[in-house]
Amino acid sequence: MNELNRAGVGQHLEIGGGAWQCDELTVDVPLSEEVKRALILHESEPRALLVQPVEAEELAERTGLLDEVGMIRDAVSMPFAIAFIRVDDWNQELSPWPAPAVFGKQDFGAGANAMLKTIESILPELKSRCNLPGDAPVVLGGYSLAALFSLWSAYESHSFAAIAAASPSVWFPGWLDYAKAHEPHAGIIYLSLGDREDKGRNPVMRTVSNCIKEQHTLLQEAGIKTTLAWNPGNHFQQPEQRCAKGFIWCLEQLFSE
Repeated sequence: MNELNRAGVGQHLEIGGGAWQCDELTVDVPLSEEVKRALILHESEPRALLVQPVEAEELAERTGLLDEVGMIRDAVSMPFAIAFIRVDDWNQELSPWPAPAVFGKQDFGAGANAMLKTIESILPELKSRCNLPGDAPVVLGGYSLAALFSLWSAYESHSFAAIAAASPSVWFPGWLDYAKAHEPHAGIIYLSLGDREDKGRNPVMRTVSNCIKEQHTLLQEAGIKTTLAWNPGNHFQQPEQRCAKGFIWCLEQLFSE
């Protein structure tokens, strides 16, 4: 049985004028000797759990993640919990299948399935630690390749009520063919992109605007409650703010009734 082991003393923080419990945890990886680190923040009596894979540097530095939590808290009325899961090898752990390098020399691996299983395996314990009921909705989200991983998870898993995909890597080789051949299980999916993400020299990235539009159309045709938001700037601008906007929209849809 997988456990979340406390890796430090719980802290109390003030974010957005409210009191939050903050825990740093280690996550046992299923069928592996590896462990992952996670940062979990929650208010009293949260109503939903947000989950976001983040780079190890982001988790260590924390400032941007706390800013993101503050932005979400400022915009929504319901209390929530959020778990940031550390990703040590971005291209390996979040890629749904192997693909040649697009930037630099590092190829993409096929670790998304293991990452998804890890996240699914700890959801009950995450909810328990945050005092969430077992049937509380889970929103999976992220930025860039973590957004593509979240989007892929919508097709592979029934564990998530909503997906917040901020600037997802929908240019990924073979992605649109996969999306056309599968049906998403999450009923709420947020998509966004920067309005200058297709302006660079990289020929693969120059396709991203057309790819995101096609992805959005596929979701609409599948009857998914979805939106496509456009942000000013290129791919590397305001990732925390873009993620926050995605989570905000998803929470608003989940609790609009």
